[in-house]
Amino acid sequence: MARTESQQSRSALLRFIEHEATAGLILTLAAVAAIVVSNIGFADEYHHFLDQKVSFGVGSLTLTKTLHHFINDGMMALFFFLVGLEIKREVMEGHLSSLAQITLPAIAAVGGVVVPALIYVWINRASPETLSGWAIPAATDIAFALGALALAGSRVPLSLKVFLLTLATFDDLAAIIIIALFYTADLSVMSLGLALAALAVLVAMNRFGVERTAPYAFVAFAMWVFVLKSGVHATLAGVAAALTIPLNHRDGSAFVHALEEALHPYVKFLILPLFAFANAGIPLAGFSLAALAQPVPLGVAAGLVLGKPIGIMLATAGVVLTGLATLPEGAGWRQMFGVSLLAGIGFTMSLFIGALAFAAPELNNEVRVGVITGSLIATALGMAVLLLVPGRKAKSA
Repeated sequence: MARTESQQSRSALLRFIEHEATAGLILTLAAVAAIVVSNIGFADEYHHFLDQKVSFGVGSLTLTKTLHHFINDGMMALFFFLVGLEIKREVMEGHLSSLAQITLPAIAAVGGVVVPALIYVWINRASPETLSGWAIPAATDIAFALGALALAGSRVPLSLKVFLLTLATFDDLAAIIIIALFYTADLSVMSLGLALAALAVLVAMNRFGVERTAPYAFVAFAMWVFVLKSGVHATLAGVAAALTIPLNHRDGSAFVHALEEALHPYVKFLILPLFAFANAGIPLAGFSLAALAQPVPLGVAAGLVLGKPIGIMLATAGVVLTGLATLPEGAGWRQMFGVSLLAGIGFTMSLFIGALAFAAPELNNEVRVGVITGSLIATALGMAVLLLVPGRKAKSA
């Protein structure tokens, strides 16, 4: 018997969630590897490896970056391109395509961004030089969060997994906007103008029905180079390029979804693990509770562990009690609280924003301590709530 459209959509969603759960495990292994290598006598080799120069281009157009910067500014642009594709597809035909579907996770996401930032600012109020890190605890790592949620199995209904997926998507969108507005260096007007011209070409290609991937890739790469030169963070070129890709071919076959499927393995199992390995190397020598009590790591950890669930639950309660939305089907308040704790896993995007916020190595190390400690605590608390505290009986996912 042929499967209905809703069954096919459900199956695709389950595959995506399982894919993200696996990616979360790979990310964990990469982060652990970085920490181990940095603390068993190979710290110099680790940093030497990341400081290797990478060059590409022709003549005066050659770009030279360290491998670390190439991963963060170049390879992560593909991650943001994938995020952009997912946001576009969800807005046009997925879980963000109707007001009823997006009201609860959208407003919950706002609470989950604002409250952690306020907690960080309050803790760092006497340290003006560290206030620029206010956005670090505002992000949710979708791969880690869904990976942790998958461990709860059938205790968690599929509707709650969709809620977390949608909330994390809004988190990504908020992070993109924050990076564009608050973490941009001095602008080069000429380079920015060339980037906008390249974007206009991409839009025109969409309007004129260009359906081959290669032309989009060529112009998008040029736009990335111009954005890199402009002072705006280069990963934003990935998002902008993604939004110009046609949703479907003229014959009705998927374009955006096909690109997502093609990119997922490379982004989730190569780019993000490389990013984790390059950014999670924390020297543990001298690590103590006193180190965690410094304004930056304390602000980041408190924002993730306390700010995320407080912000999400307050926003959710406000939306539900005023009748604007209802809890996800089959989910109770205790399960919502468990998921709001898991939203405090901020690994990838939090580390990324931390690298933009602070140039000083010592502050970057403090960011890593706060992010990893906060994410581990959020994981433990979230899993404890979901596994140990009974909630409504979940429908099979």
